[in-house]
Amino acid sequence: MPADFISSLFVFILAGFLGFELIKRVSPLLHTPLMSLTNALDAIVVVAAIILAGRHETKLSTLLGLIAVAASFSNMVGGFLITDRMLHMFRAGKAKKP
Repeated sequence: MPADFISSLFVFILAGFLGFELIKRVSPLLHTPLMSLTNALDAIVVVAAIILAGRHETKLSTLLGLIAVAASFSNMVGGFLITDRMLHMFRAGKAKKP
């Protein structure tokens, strides 16, 4: 295996553990802003996936790029819909009180 692959795999696994620990310790009051931030990061992933799909190096890389575009775009849109729904629940709770 090339050294670049092993170091990239190490960084990926380390980032996964670090992300899990950070998300696990977030206060429940901060989940809505945190979810909005992750939706913005998904938009960056969509752009990167479009760049990968547009290179046309091999048919496999193009196919994987298209799958990445579809998966990250649906994740981004779904996240924004869920965040919007959560924000509407907070507004509806305040409107009911006299």
